[in-house]
Amino acid sequence: MKLNKILFAALTIGMIGGLASNVQAAEKMKIAMVVKNLGNGFFDAAHTGANEAAKELGDVEVIYTGPTTPTAEGQIEIINSLISQKVNAIVISANDANALVPITKKAMQRGIKVLSFDSGIAKEGRLMQLNPSNAQLIGLKQIQMASDAIGGAGDIAILSATAQATNQNIWIGEMKKALAKPEFAKMKLVATVYGDDQSDKSYREAIGLLRSNPNLKAIIAPTTVGINAAGKAVVDEHLVGKVYVTGLGLPSEMAGHVKSGAVKSFAIWNPIDLGYAVTYAAHEFVKGTATDKPGSSVSVGRMGKITLDANGEAALAPPFTYDKDNVDKFSKIF
Repeated sequence: MKLNKILFAALTIGMIGGLASNVQAAEKMKIAMVVKNLGNGFFDAAHTGANEAAKELGDVEVIYTGPTTPTAEGQIEIINSLISQKVNAIVISANDANALVPITKKAMQRGIKVLSFDSGIAKEGRLMQLNPSNAQLIGLKQIQMASDAIGGAGDIAILSATAQATNQNIWIGEMKKALAKPEFAKMKLVATVYGDDQSDKSYREAIGLLRSNPNLKAIIAPTTVGINAAGKAVVDEHLVGKVYVTGLGLPSEMAGHVKSGAVKSFAIWNPIDLGYAVTYAAHEFVKGTATDKPGSSVSVGRMGKITLDANGEAALAPPFTYDKDNVDKFSKIF
């Protein structure tokens, strides 16, 4: 009788242990995507890419989150919550490169893999930064598009996101370097303003640029929110054909501005691919098959492999130009 009880107990423990291991096996890797702010079409598209990667990988659950307004404080609060939830990885587009470092270092100390994408965190606050493209190419591309639109001569202005946005500031720096080239000598940057990636503020800033700079020929907005707002401002101020808008935008949001004549061309990488690739990279880091060692390569699914530089950064793809010939086709995608 005692032997039967012992056998029963052993079998019960074995069954419970088996069930526990099955539950553990069924648990998915939690990868949190923290974006600059919710309601932003660029990041909605990145979320689509993250979900695509999760479906392919099979063992990933994507947690999509971000503050309602693009502030570092809002992102810090969210990351604190994600640490409590014990997520496996955080991929984030930073509102401030340096302000997020203490909280992301805390996350990494708790075993959470932190990667930044789009807008980076300072090196000490993450394992890897995935740039959508090469900063020099992005800066040059925007100046070139503005030059093509205005015939190579005239006053231009920049409408950026927040004054602290890492990627925006790097691109603006590259734009200024491009303007020093002989081929752009007849173009003059007269103002740089910030719309904080908010539609209403970006619109007001664009209106301000148009009214205070009567000789303005182009507005460059290296932000999807800003370029959309600037296009509307040019139409509302009846300046189509006199002032052109270019920069980085989503085809779905920009098709109307191209048709109105406010925009001749704009550029963007595919945010779906960006969200997809950074989710794949996070999976690789959690699994231990990727390291932050300079020169190491990270597999990113259908996007191939990316290679980390000395600063732990990698570039995904060059920016792509959209105009009247192709914008309708791509506007149906993102």
